[in-house]
Amino acid sequence: MANDTGLPFLHEPPASGFAPGIGEPLRLPFDNLYARLPERFYARLPPTPVAAPSLIKLNTALAAQLGLDAEALASPQGVAVLAGNSIAPGSEPISLAYAGHQFGNFVPQLGDGRAVLLGEIVGPDGIRRDIQLKGSGPTPFSRRGDGRAALGPVLREYIISEAMAALGIPTTRSLAAVTTGEPVVRETALPGAVAMAAAFAGMFIGQAVRSRMQPDVFRRWFLIAMILLGIYLAGSAFRCPCGRGWTSSFALNSTMRSTARNSAIRT
Repeated sequence: MANDTGLPFLHEPPASGFAPGIGEPLRLPFDNLYARLPERFYARLPPTPVAAPSLIKLNTALAAQLGLDAEALASPQGVAVLAGNSIAPGSEPISLAYAGHQFGNFVPQLGDGRAVLLGEIVGPDGIRRDIQLKGSGPTPFSRRGDGRAALGPVLREYIISEAMAALGIPTTRSLAAVTTGEPVVRETALPGAVAMAAAFAGMFIGQAVRSRMQPDVFRRWFLIAMILLGIYLAGSAFRCPCGRGWTSSFALNSTMRSTARNSAIRT
Protein backbone atom coordinates (compact mmCIF):
# COMPACT_ATOMS: atom_id res chain seq x y z
CA MET A 1 0.00 0.00 0.00
CA ALA A 2 1.27 3.50 -0.82
CA ASN A 3 0.00 7.05 -0.95
CA ASP A 4 0.73 10.18 -2.99
CA THR A 5 4.18 10.56 -1.46
CA GLY A 6 5.16 7.51 -3.54
CA LEU A 7 6.35 5.74 -0.41
CA PRO A 8 4.87 2.53 1.01
CA PHE A 9 3.20 2.27 4.39
CA LEU A 10 5.32 0.32 6.87
CA HIS A 11 2.34 -1.33 8.47
CA GLU A 12 -1.41 -1.34 8.18
CA PRO A 13 -3.47 0.98 10.39
CA PRO A 14 -4.95 -0.82 13.39
CA ALA A 15 -8.36 -2.35 12.88
CA SER A 16 -9.69 -0.80 16.09
CA GLY A 17 -9.03 2.48 17.85
CA PHE A 18 -8.03 1.03 21.21
CA ALA A 19 -5.46 -1.30 22.67
CA PRO A 20 -6.68 -4.68 23.94
CA GLY A 21 -7.32 -5.01 27.64
CA ILE A 22 -7.62 -1.32 28.58
CA GLY A 23 -11.23 -0.55 27.70
CA GLU A 24 -12.52 2.31 25.61
CA PRO A 25 -9.91 4.74 24.22
CA LEU A 26 -9.27 8.20 25.60
CA ARG A 27 -11.11 10.88 23.66
CA LEU A 28 -9.29 14.08 22.68
CA PRO A 29 -10.91 17.12 21.02
CA PHE A 30 -9.13 16.86 17.67
CA ASP A 31 -9.93 19.40 14.94
CA ASN A 32 -7.59 18.52 12.09
CA LEU A 33 -6.78 20.79 9.15
CA TYR A 34 -3.43 19.55 7.84
CA ALA A 35 -4.70 16.02 7.23
CA ARG A 36 -7.24 17.50 4.79
CA LEU A 37 -4.46 18.58 2.43
CA PRO A 38 -3.51 16.30 -0.49
CA GLU A 39 -1.49 13.27 0.56
CA ARG A 40 1.64 14.44 -1.24
CA PHE A 41 2.28 16.54 1.89
CA TYR A 42 2.44 13.57 4.29
CA ALA A 43 2.20 9.80 4.71
CA ARG A 44 -0.67 8.28 6.65
CA LEU A 45 0.41 5.68 9.18
CA PRO A 46 -0.23 4.85 12.84
CA PRO A 47 2.45 4.89 15.53
CA THR A 48 4.11 1.56 16.28
CA PRO A 49 2.89 0.06 19.60
CA VAL A 50 5.39 -0.55 22.40
CA ALA A 51 5.73 -3.46 24.81
CA ALA A 52 5.11 -1.97 28.24
CA PRO A 53 4.25 1.76 28.33
CA SER A 54 4.71 3.50 31.66
CA LEU A 55 4.11 7.19 32.37
CA ILE A 56 7.22 8.99 33.65
CA LYS A 57 6.07 12.62 33.59
CA LEU A 58 2.83 14.38 32.68
CA ASN A 59 2.77 18.14 32.10
CA THR A 60 -0.43 18.96 33.96
CA ALA A 61 -0.10 22.72 33.38
CA LEU A 62 0.14 22.23 29.62
CA ALA A 63 -2.73 19.73 29.71
CA ALA A 64 -4.92 22.40 31.35
CA GLN A 65 -3.81 24.95 28.74
CA LEU A 66 -4.89 22.51 26.02
CA GLY A 67 -8.20 21.86 27.74
CA LEU A 68 -7.32 18.22 28.47
CA ASP A 69 -8.13 16.20 31.58
CA ALA A 70 -4.80 15.38 33.27
CA GLU A 71 -6.36 12.58 35.30
CA ALA A 72 -7.69 10.93 32.14
CA LEU A 73 -4.29 11.28 30.46
CA ALA A 74 -2.66 9.48 33.41
CA SER A 75 -5.16 6.59 33.25
CA PRO A 76 -4.28 3.32 31.48
CA GLN A 77 -6.32 4.46 28.46
CA GLY A 78 -4.52 7.80 28.47
CA VAL A 79 -1.05 6.26 28.75
CA ALA A 80 -1.89 3.97 25.83
CA VAL A 81 -2.58 7.07 23.70
CA LEU A 82 0.53 8.87 24.97
CA ALA A 83 2.67 5.85 24.01
CA GLY A 84 1.10 5.30 20.60
CA ASN A 85 -0.51 1.99 21.58
CA SER A 86 -4.01 3.40 21.12
CA ILE A 87 -5.45 5.75 18.51
CA ALA A 88 -7.83 8.27 20.07
CA PRO A 89 -11.08 8.85 18.17
CA GLY A 90 -10.71 11.82 15.84
CA SER A 91 -6.97 11.33 15.47
CA GLU A 92 -5.61 11.12 11.91
CA PRO A 93 -1.98 9.98 12.34
CA ILE A 94 0.39 11.27 9.66
CA SER A 95 4.12 11.83 9.18
CA LEU A 96 4.98 15.06 7.40
CA ALA A 97 7.03 15.14 4.20
CA TYR A 98 9.43 18.01 3.53
CA ALA A 99 12.79 18.91 1.99
CA GLY A 100 15.73 20.76 3.49
CA HIS A 101 19.43 20.96 4.20
CA GLN A 102 21.15 18.28 6.27
CA PHE A 103 24.87 18.13 7.05
CA GLY A 104 25.46 21.01 4.64
CA ASN A 105 23.70 19.40 1.68
CA PHE A 106 20.24 19.90 0.22
CA VAL A 107 18.06 16.80 0.55
CA PRO A 108 14.90 16.86 -1.59
CA GLN A 109 13.15 14.27 0.57
CA LEU A 110 13.43 14.45 4.31
CA GLY A 111 10.35 14.12 6.51
CA ASP A 112 9.39 12.99 9.99
CA GLY A 113 11.63 9.99 10.53
CA ARG A 114 10.53 9.26 14.10
CA ALA A 115 7.43 11.38 14.63
CA VAL A 116 3.71 11.02 14.00
CA LEU A 117 1.33 13.97 14.02
CA LEU A 118 -1.79 12.67 15.75
CA GLY A 119 -3.89 15.74 15.01
CA GLU A 120 -4.60 19.32 16.01
CA ILE A 121 -6.34 20.69 19.10
CA VAL A 122 -7.76 24.17 19.62
CA GLY A 123 -7.35 25.03 23.30
CA PRO A 124 -9.55 27.20 25.51
CA ASP A 125 -7.23 30.10 24.58
CA GLY A 126 -8.28 29.72 20.93
CA ILE A 127 -4.78 28.69 19.80
CA ARG A 128 -4.46 25.73 17.44
CA ARG A 129 -1.66 23.32 18.34
CA ASP A 130 -0.26 20.20 16.73
CA ILE A 131 -0.18 17.09 18.94
CA GLN A 132 2.73 14.89 17.95
CA LEU A 133 4.38 11.70 19.15
CA LYS A 134 8.18 11.54 18.99
CA GLY A 135 10.00 8.22 19.08
CA SER A 136 6.84 6.44 17.97
CA GLY A 137 8.47 4.09 15.47
CA PRO A 138 9.71 4.07 11.87
CA THR A 139 8.01 6.01 9.09
CA PRO A 140 8.57 6.08 5.32
CA PHE A 141 11.07 8.89 6.00
CA SER A 142 13.21 7.06 8.58
CA ARG A 143 15.96 6.10 6.09
CA ARG A 144 17.05 2.92 7.91
CA GLY A 145 16.53 4.50 11.33
CA ASP A 146 14.52 2.72 14.01
CA GLY A 147 12.19 5.67 14.59
CA ARG A 148 12.65 5.38 18.34
CA ALA A 149 13.94 7.68 21.08
CA ALA A 150 15.94 7.08 24.24
CA LEU A 151 14.68 8.16 27.64
CA GLY A 152 17.53 10.65 28.23
CA PRO A 153 16.83 12.87 25.20
CA VAL A 154 13.07 12.72 25.86
CA LEU A 155 13.54 14.00 29.42
CA ARG A 156 16.10 16.58 28.29
CA GLU A 157 13.65 17.96 25.73
CA TYR A 158 10.94 18.11 28.39
CA ILE A 159 13.14 20.05 30.83
CA ILE A 160 14.59 22.47 28.27
CA SER A 161 11.28 23.20 26.57
CA GLU A 162 9.62 23.97 29.90
CA ALA A 163 12.52 26.23 30.86
CA MET A 164 12.12 28.12 27.57
CA ALA A 165 8.36 28.40 28.06
CA ALA A 166 8.91 29.78 31.57
CA LEU A 167 11.20 32.43 30.07
CA GLY A 168 8.48 33.43 27.62
CA ILE A 169 10.23 31.94 24.58
CA PRO A 170 7.76 30.33 22.12
CA THR A 171 8.70 26.69 21.62
CA THR A 172 7.42 23.18 21.20
CA ARG A 173 6.47 21.86 24.64
CA SER A 174 6.36 18.31 25.99
CA LEU A 175 3.00 17.10 27.23
CA ALA A 176 4.23 13.73 28.48
CA ALA A 177 7.15 11.33 28.65
CA VAL A 178 6.46 7.59 28.58
CA THR A 179 8.89 4.70 28.79
CA THR A 180 8.35 1.85 26.37
CA GLY A 181 9.75 -1.19 28.18
CA GLU A 182 11.98 -1.73 25.15
CA PRO A 183 15.67 -0.88 24.65
CA VAL A 184 16.97 1.31 21.86
CA VAL A 185 20.47 0.72 20.56
CA ARG A 186 22.72 3.73 20.07
CA GLU A 187 26.36 3.51 21.16
CA THR A 188 24.97 1.23 23.86
CA ALA A 189 21.55 -0.14 24.76
CA LEU A 190 19.39 2.56 26.35
CA PRO A 191 15.87 2.56 27.78
CA GLY A 192 13.35 3.60 25.15
CA ALA A 193 10.77 6.34 25.52
CA VAL A 194 8.07 8.21 23.62
CA ALA A 195 7.34 11.93 24.00
CA MET A 196 4.04 13.60 23.26
CA ALA A 197 4.63 17.20 22.21
CA ALA A 198 2.44 20.22 21.52
CA ALA A 199 3.50 22.90 19.02
CA PHE A 200 1.88 25.90 17.40
CA ALA A 201 0.10 24.60 14.30
CA GLY A 202 1.87 25.58 11.10
CA MET A 203 4.26 24.27 8.50
CA PHE A 204 7.95 24.02 7.68
CA ILE A 205 9.53 25.97 4.84
CA GLY A 206 10.73 22.57 3.62
CA GLN A 207 7.16 21.47 2.97
CA ALA A 208 6.80 24.17 0.33
CA VAL A 209 10.30 23.48 -1.00
CA ARG A 210 9.57 19.77 -1.40
CA SER A 211 6.47 20.54 -3.45
CA ARG A 212 8.56 22.83 -5.66
CA MET A 213 11.14 20.09 -6.23
CA GLN A 214 8.70 17.46 -7.55
CA PRO A 215 8.63 17.56 -11.38
CA ASP A 216 4.90 17.00 -11.72
CA VAL A 217 4.18 19.66 -9.11
CA PHE A 218 6.58 22.05 -10.87
CA ARG A 219 4.67 21.66 -14.12
CA ARG A 220 1.08 21.50 -12.94
CA TRP A 221 0.44 21.70 -9.22
CA PHE A 222 2.98 23.97 -7.54
CA LEU A 223 0.72 27.03 -7.54
CA ILE A 224 -2.21 24.94 -6.31
CA ALA A 225 0.00 23.44 -3.60
CA MET A 226 1.06 26.89 -2.42
CA ILE A 227 -2.54 28.11 -2.36
CA LEU A 228 -3.58 25.07 -0.31
CA LEU A 229 -0.73 25.58 2.15
CA GLY A 230 -1.55 29.29 2.39
CA ILE A 231 -5.20 28.55 3.14
CA TYR A 232 -4.13 25.98 5.74
CA LEU A 233 -1.89 28.54 7.44
CA ALA A 234 -4.60 31.15 7.31
CA GLY A 235 -6.97 28.79 9.07
CA SER A 236 -4.48 27.57 11.66
CA ALA A 237 -1.96 30.26 12.55
CA PHE A 238 -4.35 33.17 11.96
CA ARG A 239 -7.61 31.48 13.00
CA CYS A 240 -9.62 32.75 10.05
CA PRO A 241 -12.21 30.52 8.32
CA CYS A 242 -10.38 30.31 5.00
CA GLY A 243 -11.22 26.66 4.54
CA ARG A 244 -14.88 27.45 5.07
CA GLY A 245 -15.66 29.55 2.03
CA TRP A 246 -13.51 32.68 2.01
CA THR A 247 -9.88 33.81 2.26
CA SER A 248 -7.94 36.49 4.11
CA SER A 249 -5.41 38.42 2.03
CA PHE A 250 -3.59 39.46 5.21
CA ALA A 251 -3.21 35.86 6.30
CA LEU A 252 -2.05 34.68 2.88
CA ASN A 253 0.42 37.57 2.57
CA SER A 254 1.76 36.67 6.02
CA THR A 255 2.37 33.03 5.12
CA MET A 256 6.15 33.30 5.02
CA ARG A 257 6.31 35.06 8.39
CA SER A 258 4.21 32.34 10.00
CA THR A 259 6.25 29.63 8.27
CA ALA A 260 9.53 31.13 9.47
CA ARG A 261 8.20 31.37 13.02
CA ASN A 262 7.03 27.77 13.10
CA SER A 263 10.17 26.44 11.44
CA ALA A 264 12.25 28.24 14.08
CA ILE A 265 10.34 27.14 17.18
CA ARG A 266 9.48 23.57 16.28
CA THR A 267 12.05 20.94 17.15
